[in-house]
This record gives sequence, C-alpha cells and structure tokens, in this order.
Amino acid sequence: MAQLHSVENLNKRQAKALALLAERGLDALAVNATPSQFYLAGSHFHLMERPTLLFLTPGRKPLFVLPGFEVGKTHNLGYPLDTVPFGEDPALWQASFDLAASQLGAPKRIGIENLHLRVMELRYLERAFPDASFEDAGDLIAELRMTKDESEQAAMQAAVVIAEAALEATLAKLRVGMTEIQIAGELIQQLYAYGSDPELPFQPIVASGPNSANPHATVSERALQAGDLLLFDWGASKDGYFSDLTRTVAVGEVEPEFKKIYETVRLANAAAREAAQPGAACGDVDAAAREVIEDSGYGAQFTHRTGHGLGIEAHEEPYMRAGNPMVLEPGMTFTVEPGIYLDGRGGVRIEDNVVITEDGHKSFSSFPRELRVIG
Repeated sequence: MAQLHSVENLNKRQAKALALLAERGLDALAVNATPSQFYLAGSHFHLMERPTLLFLTPGRKPLFVLPGFEVGKTHNLGYPLDTVPFGEDPALWQASFDLAASQLGAPKRIGIENLHLRVMELRYLERAFPDASFEDAGDLIAELRMTKDESEQAAMQAAVVIAEAALEATLAKLRVGMTEIQIAGELIQQLYAYGSDPELPFQPIVASGPNSANPHATVSERALQAGDLLLFDWGASKDGYFSDLTRTVAVGEVEPEFKKIYETVRLANAAAREAAQPGAACGDVDAAAREVIEDSGYGAQFTHRTGHGLGIEAHEEPYMRAGNPMVLEPGMTFTVEPGIYLDGRGGVRIEDNVVITEDGHKSFSSFPRELRVIG
C-alpha cells in the first residue's frame, strides 16, 4: 500500500487543503499531533506533554514546530518542509513558536481544529500571533478526509478482513465460564495475529448478559453464562485506517424476546444499508433503521445514532443521525449500527462498514448477520 501515503498523495492533500483555506479566507492552518496531521503530512507524532504543530500556509513550505529529538521523523517524508525544533526546557518553547510566526509572515486568520487543539498549544499560538484570530476549521478538514480514494478504501477493506478473521478465531475458543476480560484478551491477540497494526481503533467491547444492554460497556470480570447475549464491538487497523464492527451472538438457547429484537435489528441494519445511496441525506440512513425498530415497538430502546464516519479515526464525519442534511457522496465511508437495548437484561447491535459508490453502496464487511449460537 505504498501509494496510500506517497508523496504524490500527500502533495494532493496539502494542495486541496490550501485551496479550501483560500475559499474560506484563511491565511494558515495549524494542526496538532492528531490524525489530521498524519493525513496531511504523513507524520506519526504522539500527543504528549511537548507540543508538535504543523503549519500549512499558501506559497510556503509546510512547517513543523516540534521537539528537537523528533526532527529525524521529518527527514524521510519526501517533500520539502521547514522545521523549528525546541529543546527540553519549556521556558524556551515559546521562542520556537515566535520564530515560526516570523517565518510564516504573521498570518491574520488561522484555522484550527476545535476538537483536537489543546489549550497548551492555543496559548503558544496566541502569544506568537497576537494579531491573529483562531477559527475552527474542523469542517474544512472533514471535507478533506470524508471522501476516501481507492487506496484508502483498500486499507479499510483490509482492516475489516483482519477484524472478521480475528472474531471467527475468538468465537471458536469461547466457553461458558470465561470472563469478558479473558475473551477480550483473546480477541486482541487474534487481531494482532491476523495482521492488525499495533494501534487499534479502540479497546474492544465484550459485553455479556445484562452488560450487553449498555452500548458502550466496559469489559468486566463477569463470566459468560448460558442464555446470555454476547456483544462484540471491535476493530482492526491497517496502514493507519480503521475498521469498526459489531456482532451479537447467543450463548446457547436465549429467551424468545432476545430472538425477536435480534431479528428486528438485523432488518434495521439491512434497511439502513439499502438507504445508503449517493444523493441521500445522512438523516435518511438513520430514519430507515429507526423506522424498522419503531414499528416493532422498540423505538425507545434504540438510544443512539445509526452510524458515524470511519477512516483514520474511529469516529469522524459524516454522522448518520436524525435530521442530518449532509448529502452522501461516492467515497464516503461510515458505519451502520442500529441496536436495541433492554435495560438490565441484554442488548443487540449489528454494525457494518460501508462506502458510497457511484450507483449505491458497498459493504466492506461480510461477517454473517444471522443470529449465531455458540456454546
């Protein structure tokens, strides 16, 4: 997948970012050590106690303000850039930001990501650019990242294949009496065995019995019991791109209502995927799933949106939520994950990863959606 993060791709992304800046009347973009920095610069820096800022400005090379010991990471990025390094004494860090400001020509309107820029970096920026305004450019960056090219889609497909293989291997080892923590440990081991990158999109959710009624349950010491619903929400990473899937299985024979809500969620998932078409609104996808569940009498037990964008973050634009007017376009990738949760008893969620195509949609995920009985 060399072309995924090739210099050619990075140059295209930076050029598009600069064009969008010009449309918005922004003079510069300042991006923290986040997925967006990776997307635009191809660099892997950790968000830590030392700041690492990328600046994009029209007519100038990309510029990094970063710790001196990290400069080596910029040597092999393959395109011209400038660096302003600093040492270990925090008292001297402001001087590096001031130097960057002088090199960038003191831009007046600087775009930032409100969701990611920390107060620490903002304070350095405010002092370095005292006459500048800092404006949220999160929607600009979302516009850059929402539409995935073929290489990005291929990486996401690979991440799905890894995740599905890991779950299949994990299911083969399940036994009544295993704890959620033991099952999650096995799943993580299988994710790495089947080729996931070290950085998983999130810690897998393994929720059994009444815990499965919590959409974002925390893995616990609860032991698996016969009659449980067992929910897995997990994903893998490939070349920096994520998968995010959910499947719910039955541990032996489960009560009739559990079978009923499972079938309802399966139909809701199918309806939402069918609604995922170019030109449709994101809200239409949510409405398609919600209608099925509401018609079955469980509307109050479907407590979250139907899906979210997926790529180099586990949650990004676009969002499949009620009333969202954003129009789906080819290349947009997102989850479809309706659920029904019976408080204190059990819950069901079925989640797939899809991409909008020119004439419909494609599901990256193919793991069976019918109720599977284990144990």
